[in-house]
Amino acid sequence: MRLWLEAQSIPVIALIVVVTSFSCTAFGTLIGAFGLRGRDIFFFANLMIFVFLLFCGVNVPVDVLPQWMQAVSRVLPLTHGIAAARQVADGASLGDVSGLVLTELLIGLCYAAFAYALLRLFEVDGRRRATLETM
Repeated sequence: MRLWLEAQSIPVIALIVVVTSFSCTAFGTLIGAFGLRGRDIFFFANLMIFVFLLFCGVNVPVDVLPQWMQAVSRVLPLTHGIAAARQVADGASLGDVSGLVLTELLIGLCYAAFAYALLRLFEVDGRRRATLETM
């Protein structure tokens, strides 16, 4: 199958990619913060890749998932970015998908704030205990 994008949709797709990358990076930072508490966080990080593939509409449309999975997908990064990019590829404008892009940005900001708070908490606790790990 070929993908054909109008020239004016390329900057919109680029913006969606940047916002979605930010939200995924913020989520990754949150997972990384837990790495300060445990020695092996890689299992959980790898598990989250498969959760994203299943829940975020990468391979299976979100609207065909069970309701509980749809609820989980609404708070994960990537979900709204994928939906916005698909709509833009179908001819929608930035104004048409601005709600999805802003939702993705808000999700990213929430994960970034939570990751920062955990990093600070673990840093302060680590200095107090003179250790980085507890496990």
